[in-house]
Order: sequence, then structure tokens, then C-alpha cells
Amino acid sequence: MSNFYLNRRALLGLALTSALPVGSVWAAGQPLPVVASFSILQDLTRQVGGDRVSVSALVGPDGDAHVFEPTPQQARQLQQAKVLVANGLDFEGWLPRLKKASGFQGQEIVASQGIAVRSLPKGQGHDHGHDHGAGKEGHDHDHDHDHGHGHHHGPNDPHAWQDVKNAIVYVRNIAKGLAKADPANAAQYDKQATQYIARLTALDASLRQRFAALPAERRSVVSTHDAFGYFAQAYGLRFVPVRGLSTESEPSARDLAALVKQVRAERIGAIFLENISDPRLLEQLARETGAAIGGRLYSDALSPDGGPASTYVDMVETNAATLLKALQAR
Repeated sequence: MSNFYLNRRALLGLALTSALPVGSVWAAGQPLPVVASFSILQDLTRQVGGDRVSVSALVGPDGDAHVFEPTPQQARQLQQAKVLVANGLDFEGWLPRLKKASGFQGQEIVASQGIAVRSLPKGQGHDHGHDHGAGKEGHDHDHDHDHGHGHHHGPNDPHAWQDVKNAIVYVRNIAKGLAKADPANAAQYDKQATQYIARLTALDASLRQRFAALPAERRSVVSTHDAFGYFAQAYGLRFVPVRGLSTESEPSARDLAALVKQVRAERIGAIFLENISDPRLLEQLARETGAAIGGRLYSDALSPDGGPASTYVDMVETNAATLLKALQAR
């Protein structure tokens, strides 16, 4: 570890802990100040909270939470919040340190609480050089994503929002948490959550119907990293990730050669980029296999406002349309 990194980390820690006022100010009648860990949770919280909440995201649109490095600005952002909405399942490895540094004293909502967690096959925990001891949810991630430090999700897949039925669980958890933090508006949160859940239920049914029409031989695709396991499980697809669960992991030359062989042998015709990842690796794979680039998928982040995936529903619809167009054309 370089002296530069030690000094930078020490300075950042000093800035985080010394530059912040204690406590956050919120008066009844004002929008509830909420911070979501990343953009997808920000949108789900907006759908439930409406104009009763003011919600920002630590990792914004097109941002990669796998390699996110908190700054004093994010610490101030969190310190001033009354509510934090996090995914859990070890997705936000940087969050414990940020909470500690910011002095966050509000209420935390773990959106994934209660879902049926997708476990990974043995050996796919994707630890890249660090063995973290057990923590509240199985692994302690109080570390930095910096200078080659790996990201370990543990034995569970944290990308649960990719199954719309799980997003419904997220919405219920968010509504319950907002009501606890702001009881005066509990009825409104419940009403808006119920309306949004009806929309998500219809979306889930539509996805199941559309993907059920695909022949079995047109259900395999290659993606950048293993973010679509819940989507595949819910809607009957098979995703072959170039990377593991984290965008930080890089396949070896041997892994890439094996993947080329697999794509050719299984005649996988569609390769999909992601909005948070460098496209060069998949472009190389497409050249070597003759498979077509089927389009861009949104995995761990929404698009900016005005883009094709600026809300959760738009993200799911865009991903579905991109997949179906490529798979139906094969």
C-alpha cells in the first residue's frame, strides 16, 4: 500500500469526521430528507414518498456502486438525512465506513429484507484478495474500493431488484420505514405504495407472458457481470456473465478463451453491454465469436433524466425490450 493511499485515506477520514455538524435539522411539514444508496432505490423511494420526501442518491445515474469511493460531500449528504435506504445483502460494501464517518443518526431501511435470496453456486462468491469476517448479513465490508481492493458479495446475489416481485418487497419495506420515520404521513405512504405495487404487479405479469413465448434455444445471452441472476430466474432466461458479481473482477485470458468456446458451442447469438461497464471486453468477445451486440442493459443504475431508463419501471421495460428484440431476431 503506497504512502499516497495512506495519506489520502487519512485526510479523507479527517475531513469526514471533522467537517460535519452534529445532527440533522428537519421540521414537521417539510419533505422528509432521505438518502438512498444508489439510483434505483432513489426512484423506488420517490414513488412511495412522492412530494412528502426529498430523496437523493449517494451513487447516481450510470454510477457503479461496486467501485464507488465516498467523499466528504457524500458524508455531509448522509449526515443531514433522517432516513437511509440501502439494498443490503452486502451490495454497498463502502456503506458501514461512510455511516460511521458521517455520524448518521437517522433510521436505516434495508430494502431487500424478507426476499428469497438467490444463493450462488459454491466458489462464486467472488472475493478478490480479501477475506472479510462475518458481519450482520454474513460479511463485513468496512473497507475501501481503492487501489486494487476487491469487492466480495459473499455467497448471496445482492441484485434482487432485477426480479420485479422482489421490487414489490422493496417498496413495502420502504413504505413501512418511511411511515415509521414520519408517522404523520403514514397513510399517504401506504396509499402511494399500494398504487405503485399494482403497477409493478402488472409489469411482472407482462414480462412473464412475453418471455414465455421465446423458444428454449433463444434464451441464452452474455452480459458484462452477473447482475441478472434474479431476472433470469424469474423470466426463464440464462445469462452468461463475462465478469463475476462485481464489475471490478476481470476474467483471465484462460477464462475469456473458455467463454469464447462456450459462446460458439452453444450458439449464443446475443451479447449485451451494461450502462455501468466498459464495453471493450464484450466488443472483443463479439468479434471473436461472431455474436451480435444485442444492445445496452441497465443493471445497477438508472440512466440520467431524459434517458431510456430514468425510472425503475422504464429500466425494466427497456431491458426487456432490448432482450426480446435481440433474442427474437436470432
